[in-house]
Amino acid sequence: MLNHSTKLILSNPKVMMGKPVIAGTRITVELILEKLAVGETPEQILESHPRITQEAIQAALAFV
Repeated sequence: MLNHSTKLILSNPKVMMGKPVIAGTRITVELILEKLAVGETPEQILESHPRITQEAIQAALAFV
């Protein structure tokens, strides 16, 4: 059974070469994880990418 956060992550071969992205954006799960890995806070990510939500960041983390 899919939960709501799973629906926030989509993969389509025509978008970003099929990499998992936040639904409705071209922001990849990989980009979010890279930003977190170098020390950016979720708040900084949200500020630089206003089309995503805290829930989308959490979904990216749950995805991996």
